[in-house]
Amino acid sequence: MLMMILFCAPTGWSQSAGLGADAALAKLMDGNQRYVAHKEQHPDESLSRRRELEGGQHPFAVIIGCSDSRVPPELLFDQGLGDLFVIRVAGNIVDDAILGSIEYAVEHLDTRLVLVLGHEKCGAVSAAVEGGKPAGHLKALVSAIQASVLATAGMPGDKIHNCVIDNARRVARQIQQSEPVLKEAIERKGLKVVAADYALDTGKVTLLTK
Repeated sequence: MLMMILFCAPTGWSQSAGLGADAALAKLMDGNQRYVAHKEQHPDESLSRRRELEGGQHPFAVIIGCSDSRVPPELLFDQGLGDLFVIRVAGNIVDDAILGSIEYAVEHLDTRLVLVLGHEKCGAVSAAVEGGKPAGHLKALVSAIQASVLATAGMPGDKIHNCVIDNARRVARQIQQSEPVLKEAIERKGLKVVAADYALDTGKVTLLTK
């Protein structure tokens, strides 16, 4: 019974329901522009919005973000309740549980956009680049980022930021190649997966090309 409740189709509706990937991305970036310019609208925070969401959710984008307290997606994209399906973990990495969460949003909430959001001065990435022997479960995060550490080892410039960017791109590729659900959704349902980088000083989100 619990599984039936969890995976049943939501009954509520909103203007963002079923929004295409390109339109969803434009909505995110428009919100970030407002945030950077200090012209936030703070949408979807009303009592009526809360009541609307009692009937179900239809987030227009999935955000894979870092747990860093300086990078809250709803604020920096100027969105509100029910707008974003946010998954946060240090280093914005993915594992089976996170991939399953993305699949839920794509398959059951009809979300068409996944954005992987890296950010400047990421602590998890810094730990991976600096090396050493992390204690406890931190080693799982560092291990997940190690491929990007190796890929950017010889690059000029800021080693941490180079790794942040490579890590965001690599995680986006992992999601794109995840079989069978997400890869098929890209091919048949118009799902789009993009990587981006957040600047702590300006608040600006920059989309990363492949």
